[in-house]
Amino acid sequence: MEEIMFIDTAKIYVKAGNGGNGAVSFHREKYVAAGGPDGGDGGKGGSVILVADGNMSTLMDFRYKKKYAAQDGENGKASRMSGKDGEDLMIKVPVGTLIKDKETGKAIVDLKTDNEKFVIVKGGNGGWGNSHFANPTRQTPKFAKSGLLGTEREIILELKLIADVGLLGFPNVGKSTFLSVVSDARPKVANYHFTTLAPNLGVVDMKDGSFVVADIPGIIEGANEGVGLGHDFLRHVERTRLLIHVVDVSGIEGRDPLEDFNTINKELALHSQKLAQKVQVVAANKMDIPQFNDNFPLFKETLEGLGHKVFPISAVTKQGVNELLNYVYQKLSEIPVEEFEIDYIEEVDDKLIDNIITVNIEDGIYIVEGERARRLVGSVNFDDYESLQYFQRMLGKIGIIDRLKKAGAKEGDTVNIYGARFDYVE
Repeated sequence: MEEIMFIDTAKIYVKAGNGGNGAVSFHREKYVAAGGPDGGDGGKGGSVILVADGNMSTLMDFRYKKKYAAQDGENGKASRMSGKDGEDLMIKVPVGTLIKDKETGKAIVDLKTDNEKFVIVKGGNGGWGNSHFANPTRQTPKFAKSGLLGTEREIILELKLIADVGLLGFPNVGKSTFLSVVSDARPKVANYHFTTLAPNLGVVDMKDGSFVVADIPGIIEGANEGVGLGHDFLRHVERTRLLIHVVDVSGIEGRDPLEDFNTINKELALHSQKLAQKVQVVAANKMDIPQFNDNFPLFKETLEGLGHKVFPISAVTKQGVNELLNYVYQKLSEIPVEEFEIDYIEEVDDKLIDNIITVNIEDGIYIVEGERARRLVGSVNFDDYESLQYFQRMLGKIGIIDRLKKAGAKEGDTVNIYGARFDYVE
């Protein structure tokens, strides 16, 4: 049988498109000796947009492809023609995917509904062409603005299955068989441990409605420490409202059903007290096997003494299954859908990022960094006198001169702004 690996977390890099550069161009026409500047603006870079898709159930698509980049905007052209905008890149993710910032580990957005969209990184705006810089004293500007860089970041996709009911239980206790007989799901069923390496979702149709059940990857002792499929399992039960705990009460594999029940609940409590306190309905499975009757009375008495409702069932013959489903459907009507608390990142406004300029000293050279400083250098033609004058005025206007003074720059010190080197002049 082909192995299915369930990928419920993925780390990817996303990069928005850069804005196109503005054009330096002058009007050329027969019989016109000196046409004015007519450089067009650059096009806007494409953004990367995440889209929740109800037809996806895993993050398998992100197992191999890790980098996603939107299209850059085109550069401006002559005759005041703007460059074409870059196309947005749409990335589909399953409904129920939590998007986190890799650097901080905090959440950015939780995509919970089908076709929900979120712009994860924005495309850079296009730069102005030289036609914007003409004035009565500067009639032939030989410079233009470069486009803004598209934003980029590393993000973590974390899939949390959205299901009303989660199936608990050790491997091979009959969870997959149970799901296949109560819903439209078609999980793999085989008589060996860890058959279910991918969670299967099934819709259980009732007379007055329906609910969704998730057969979650099997848990083993030590799951909360990451043993086996532990973290996968524990992550996926967080959004369920009710748990059906399937136990092989027949004990035909030499296991103690009460010990199995307690082991799994111990793992839940170690991971999250909230999980441990969820309502559990116990499906005492394999009542079609003779040994079941030897273990069931004590099993039922013990667990009902702890407040759990116990239903004897056979997932194979369907005996007792309807009674269990009716009870679960009734209990779901009493349990509200809970919004989980998520630690969201505080996004910094783009305008604030634009205004950040830093000065560091490396080997006696004053290194200036910041988006506005980068754009300024990109807009200057250092071989043109008017452009150099513009550059010098803008150094003061956007605060670079003040920051150099605060950093201790003196007359004649070397300054480097994105490859543009010059001597500091007070």
